[in-house]
Amino acid sequence: MNIVITGASRGIGYHTALKFAERNGNAILAIARSEEKLQTLKNKVEAEFPSSNLDYIVFDFYTGDYGQLEIEIKKHFKHVDLLINNAGYLVTKPFLEITSEDFDQSFGVNIKAAFRLSQILIPLMKEGAHILNISSMGGIQGSVKFPEMSVYSASKGALSILTEVLAVELNDKKIAVNALAFGAVDTEMLRTAFPDYKAPLTAQEMGAYVADFACNGKKYFNGKVLPVSVSTP
Repeated sequence: MNIVITGASRGIGYHTALKFAERNGNAILAIARSEEKLQTLKNKVEAEFPSSNLDYIVFDFYTGDYGQLEIEIKKHFKHVDLLINNAGYLVTKPFLEITSEDFDQSFGVNIKAAFRLSQILIPLMKEGAHILNISSMGGIQGSVKFPEMSVYSASKGALSILTEVLAVELNDKKIAVNALAFGAVDTEMLRTAFPDYKAPLTAQEMGAYVADFACNGKKYFNGKVLPVSVSTP
């Protein structure tokens, strides 16, 4: 399979990429900001899973040129089977302290990136392809909410709705679109925002789940936003 994963330099995206690399013959294109971390990921795949191929594109989803990103992706793939929109940006501030830049960066990374990448890659997808968006429990109506998470939760809520709408638009093409709404996962991003909180699931565990769902979830779900959480948040 040809697989595109965003936010793949660390955390859930990193471990998802490794899980795909474990499966023989996959071609993985990892996209993130840190070239150093992406190169580390590529080196690990080449050393441990030589039957798969991983390459990367260094790209900032807030400031980057999507036209150039499209050109770079098409140098690697003529068709795409899986798109995993995992890149995320977390701001934790009281509502009245959130700046325009905080807002723009949150929505730029958490929703615009998934929107634009889907536009770029859908023409490269065939029947049976799957777009998987990584949302949050904070972006689901009726779930417990927490202070200082307003702009993050709002952007993830937009991603959840985009998932539902896009699935309808792509129904005739038989391309599935789903979202996984995560609760707390032990990632660098979560530890930075909440240093005293102990998350119940590791990034490695969640990466394995994402890889499996990306391959098999489309058989059972389409247009769904599915909670993935063993705790209230």
